[in-house]
Formats: sequence, C-alpha cells, structure tokens
Amino acid sequence: MYFITNRQMESSKKGFNKFSKHTNHLGPNELTAVEVVGVRKPKVTILQDQVSPKSVKHLKIKFSLDIDDSEPHYVPLQIACDTFAEARKECKNILIFVHGYNNDVKDVYNTARELERLYNLIVIPFTWPANGGGALSGSMSYLADKRDARASEDALNRFIDSVGHYYQLLTEAARRELSVKAAKRHPDNPTKQRELLAKLLEKECNLNVSLLCHSMGNYVFKHALTSSLAESRKLIFDNVILAAADTNNLDHRLWVESIRARKGVYVLINEKDYALSWSRRKPGEEQRARLGHYLRKLNAGNAHYINFTDIKGVGTSHSYFNAISANKNATLKRFFKKVFAAEYLLPYLEYFPHNNTYKPK
Repeated sequence: MYFITNRQMESSKKGFNKFSKHTNHLGPNELTAVEVVGVRKPKVTILQDQVSPKSVKHLKIKFSLDIDDSEPHYVPLQIACDTFAEARKECKNILIFVHGYNNDVKDVYNTARELERLYNLIVIPFTWPANGGGALSGSMSYLADKRDARASEDALNRFIDSVGHYYQLLTEAARRELSVKAAKRHPDNPTKQRELLAKLLEKECNLNVSLLCHSMGNYVFKHALTSSLAESRKLIFDNVILAAADTNNLDHRLWVESIRARKGVYVLINEKDYALSWSRRKPGEEQRARLGHYLRKLNAGNAHYINFTDIKGVGTSHSYFNAISANKNATLKRFFKKVFAAEYLLPYLEYFPHNNTYKPK
C-alpha cells in the first residue's frame, strides 16, 4: 500500500515509528511517498523522490505514455503506473482516503486495509499529523490537530493535483492504445471504429477514482478548497464522500458547492455520532453543530445528504463504513460498495423531502 504524507519522516526508526507526529521540517507542503507491506509486522519503506531514467523509459514504453524520458520524473509517476496497472488487472476502483483526528499511521493502515477487503478497492491514504494524545490530551489535543489540519491544506492540494495529472496521463495513453486497435479492426469504417472504441473503453477503462474524507479529514479538505492553490476544486474524482464531517454545518454550502465530481458528492450523517457530539466541546466557546451529525440546513445544491441515523449496525458509530457496521447490515454494505466504486446509487436510496436527506434501502 502506498501512503502520501506531509509528516516528517525519520528513516532511522522502524515500522510506523518512521512517521513522526510533526509536519515535514522543509515545510507543511512537502510530500513524501511511503510504501507499507505486510500485516503482522508491516515493512515501511520511504521511497526515493526521483525515478531512475531506466525506470522512466520502461514506464513510458509499458504504458504508452506521452512523456519526455530525458527529463527528470518523480515517484508519483511510479505510484500512478503501479496503481493503474493493478486496478485494471484486478478490476478494482481507487479510493483516496483522508483520515481524521487522533489517528496514528497504524490506525490509518488498518482502516485502509479493511476498506480494501470489504469493498474490493485500492486505497491510497493521505496522512497528516493527527496523532492526538502525547503531552496534550482531550480538547487541547483536538485543537492542536485542528491547527495541523489547517497547515496541511496545501499538501493535500498538491497530492490531489498529482492524482489528477497522472490519472489523465494514463487514461489518455490507454485511449490512444485502444484507438489503434479499433482502427486496425475497421480501417475503412470510421463509424464502426468509434463504436468499437466505446466498447473497448467501457470494458478496459471502466476505472473510477473517488475521494473519501473522514471526520477532521473534511476540515483539511474544506481548507484545501478555499486555499489560493485550490487544485482540489478541479474535476478529478468520480465521487467525493464527506463522511462524519467534523466541520461546521453553518454555511457549509459555501465550500461544498465548490466541489466538482463527475458523478456525485455525498455527505454522510449520523445524528447519534458519539465522536462528533464530543467534538462540540471547545475551550472558550461552544463548538458549532457539526456537518456530520446535524440534520438541518442541508442546502448545498450539488450534494446528496445520506442519513444513517437509527440504521441497523450504525448506532453511535463515527466510522460506519467499517466492518463492525457493514457486516451487520447488507443494505449498509451495499451502499458503501457502490458509493466507493462510483456506481449509480439512486435506485438504492429513499428520499425524505422534509430535510433533504436520503436513506439507504
């Protein structure tokens, strides 16, 4: 599994201890790519920034890439090619995962692996310094993580921009390759070429890339959207899923409506979410109602608001996409399988106009 992070990496340490609790010493926008392999004692490898010229030439030929192999290329190219190849071979979709408050990297890895197993995905986590605990605790730790979240906004923008760039590069290369096949099959019939190309694209390139922001990960994403960089406002993802969002419900429409998605924007709400009820405690002033547990003023025109309150298996859960919830309720599991795969969902949702929400059915 590949991780992208703006944490300071400590190469002298072992395992997940290589990920520090602080942003990169070169600045919070600096990104590092890391590979994690294994279950009981995962091997954590910090990847070199630059891809060797030999590897670049190999990738250019293998994936028919329109790149200049005499120029330097960096590790996101290698990650994108590896991920794209695995996704096509295994018929899996890709999910970018931005975690929430008080998550160390081992927690993030376990959650990402669980998502992969449950929903047949390839998950790439973006991890930011959100460990909580330490010298701080309770509300003070929460506020410290919020500061790290704000500092991580442009690192997330840079990562999202990289996802969009390489997804487009690989998709265009696949399209060119299939266009050649269609032209060889029907050299004198442009209409049949187009028909065959459409079928080949549907069969071989039916790959979706979606974004899941969980809890305070939504706070990082919100600030990324309002940043001067704002690569996150580009049309990159098929679905954008805002799960248990630890952001204000008040005026959320202003930033949610700036999200662009090819298929859908989904805001997931559990009114009984225990973690979000806790997060309303804030020294000095009352924390406003959170988007992820408040069923009023749901007015972003581009969003589908999904209400999980009182659904079997959810209870007071903050992470109701996990195995504990999904394995208790086949309807719940089907919803997440489809939303993460960016499949058509409306036939599996019941609409409630009084508060502009849907429930899985």
